[in-house]
Amino acid sequence: MRKIIPPFTKETAKAKVQVAEDVWNSKDPVKVSMAYTIDSQWRNRNQFFVGRSEIIEFLSQKWHKELHYKLKKYLWSFTDNRISVRFEYEWLDATTKQWYRTHGNEHWEFDKEGLMQIRDMSANDVKIKENDRKFI
Repeated sequence: MRKIIPPFTKETAKAKVQVAEDVWNSKDPVKVSMAYTIDSQWRNRNQFFVGRSEIIEFLSQKWHKELHYKLKKYLWSFTDNRISVRFEYEWLDATTKQWYRTHGNEHWEFDKEGLMQIRDMSANDVKIKENDRKFI
């Protein structure tokens, strides 16, 4: 597959979102981190960090806690080098065994090579019953 780089069209923005969804659903922190610049800046809820090594550490901890993680991303809007998505994912808390559906928004900014240099994420977790899951 060819690299998807800015400036984005509706088709390439949708393709970039689908690639992101697929890579995140791999639950491979190293693979996911390669979509970001070396010095990528992240806000994830109330956490702020910079760089691939911190991304890998964050995602490793995330997927150690969030079992059976399944994500769906939806294109919200885009400009030349920015994409906004809304997302939802479901997961089982490793400690409490409670199921959750997380809803949120992300705003992405890309460099000229198509790597994400800024990721700003806000989300809310909603408790659900296992039989209320949408993503099985």
